[in-house]
Amino acid sequence: MADEVKGQELAGKRKQGEADPIEHPEGAAIVEGAETSQESETEALQRELADTRDQMMRIAADFDNFKKRTERERSKLLKYAGENILRDLLSTVDNLDRAIEQGSAAAEDKGKQLQAMVQGVELTRKGLVATLERFGVEPLAAIGLPFNPDEHDALTMEASADMAANHVLREFLRGYRFQDRILRHAQVVVSSGPEKTA
Repeated sequence: MADEVKGQELAGKRKQGEADPIEHPEGAAIVEGAETSQESETEALQRELADTRDQMMRIAADFDNFKKRTERERSKLLKYAGENILRDLLSTVDNLDRAIEQGSAAAEDKGKQLQAMVQGVELTRKGLVATLERFGVEPLAAIGLPFNPDEHDALTMEASADMAANHVLREFLRGYRFQDRILRHAQVVVSSGPEKTA
């Protein structure tokens, strides 16, 4: 009977969530092992968290350095963007200096001196145009073409029997295109067609 009462007490305590009062030497070791296992798992997770935090800090620092380096390179590129074209234009200045020397040099025949200077200026102009073309600058064709407000600025209109109305008759200032953009509009005279007689 005493055993039955003890069994009922144990069952009642189990229902209430209390631990089994029966002591097992192995049970104590299992509880201790579970606690140790949880502690080591917690420590491992904390180490992993610390490693991940360090890694994130390094990535953030690398990104910040990359951003600063990119900004420095960008500002340097903007500062020296025209360096190549300016270097090529120096040869044009040299050629103009030579043409001036030719023009100012003492010569017996002034006609030959003037002709040599004009030839020097023409060669210099050809070299300059070639340099501009190498960098993507091209002259716009205008004379004889229909007036295009995207490429031409009309200064005036003139009657012309030879040119159809709204076509470019003459060019005062040549226009230029850089890559796919208009660098400068051509300044032109536009034909108004044949002159009307009263």
